[in-house]
Amino acid sequence: EKPQRGTVVAVGPGKLLDSGERGQMGLSKGDEVFYGKYAGTEVTIDGEPYVILRESDVLAVLEK
Repeated sequence: EKPQRGTVVAVGPGKLLDSGERGQMGLSKGDEVFYGKYAGTEVTIDGEPYVILRESDVLAVLEK
């Protein structure tokens, strides 16, 4: 299956660790990424399609 390509439009606060602290995000807004074809959840907001992904679903980040 072919990976999908997209641009990160928003990121969350990071994964909640067992210690109660938040893990640091490795992605940032504007990053170009590849993700698995069936990864994430597809949603439509104001007529625009988006895919909500976990950071672990990202296969690669393209260099800028």
